[in-house]
Amino acid sequence: MLLFSETIIDQLVVHKVGSKYKEENIRFSKDILKTDANIKELLAKYFLTPFKSNEYFNFYHESDLNLNEVYHYASQIFDDPDKIYDQSVNLAKHLYENSTHPNINGGEFYTVYFQDIEFNNEPVDAIGLFKSETRDTFLKVYPKDDNYTIESEQGIDIKKLDKGCLILNIEKENGFVVTSVDKLSKGEDARYWIDDFLKIKQREDEYYHTENVMKMYKNFVVKELPDEYDIPRADQVDMINKSKKFFKEADNFEIEDFAEKVIEDKDLIDSFNSYKKVYESENEIQISNEFDISLSAVKKQSRVMKSVIKLDKNFHIYVHGNREYIVKGFDEKTGMQYYQVFFKEEK
Repeated sequence: MLLFSETIIDQLVVHKVGSKYKEENIRFSKDILKTDANIKELLAKYFLTPFKSNEYFNFYHESDLNLNEVYHYASQIFDDPDKIYDQSVNLAKHLYENSTHPNINGGEFYTVYFQDIEFNNEPVDAIGLFKSETRDTFLKVYPKDDNYTIESEQGIDIKKLDKGCLILNIEKENGFVVTSVDKLSKGEDARYWIDDFLKIKQREDEYYHTENVMKMYKNFVVKELPDEYDIPRADQVDMINKSKKFFKEADNFEIEDFAEKVIEDKDLIDSFNSYKKVYESENEIQISNEFDISLSAVKKQSRVMKSVIKLDKNFHIYVHGNREYIVKGFDEKTGMQYYQVFFKEEK
């Protein structure tokens, strides 16, 4: 978890990085930006407020981690923070070379050195890389003579960071600990910031393990079981609800304990264990059998593990528990299926 109550901006460099596709150029600043404490406070709020997720990443490279450009330049800065300007130029050039998609816009590129970011209760220094691509229109209202006048001005909304990452000065041998945000990119250009510029992969921590198991189990219930067994949709929803309850209440995950408490049926447990191997192979990941559960990952995945029975285009039934209160039947007169739902009061 990241906390910023004691964080300060130590150094800051700004360059303008254009779109290579549009044949725009890079406009380098001449030196480190000098500004007062009030502006630094506003900038810190602009840069750091969006970082609320507990999903973390590491830099990587297929052959040699040192060949990852951002990792290499960040290492140089951590070794000697006074080199931040020279390395910011290298980072800007690297970003420009990866700005080749027509949907990528130019913008200001910031390289920032932070002190005292709190990560897991420990203060660490960090490098922030940020890019502002969008402009908003602001109105300036001020008195003039005996009246007021209004003018418009283009600027950056400090509540809307477009792209950013924080590189924490820990776990260097594993590619540092990195967190990233990207509020704009969609479609084919959606991954250029993460995949092409930063080149990062998810850190294998409790968030990673919790997310992978929940995704795998959801696919098992929704996609695998209907093909292998004739399991009613209401039972599938009940299995999803039991798993969400397990992850919300347990502190740690142990795969045999999970299977016994949530899946219960021996044949389904055997099918689950077989599917786990297939899922690992297809997705090129290793599902851990035991780990501490990340509540932030549970919260995120629970939003996409919908407990809904969709009936044609007429009705949706949201099932939050008590499977025995919903009964499926078939009406011979109409030739249609139906659900009976039992309840004590209507709200």
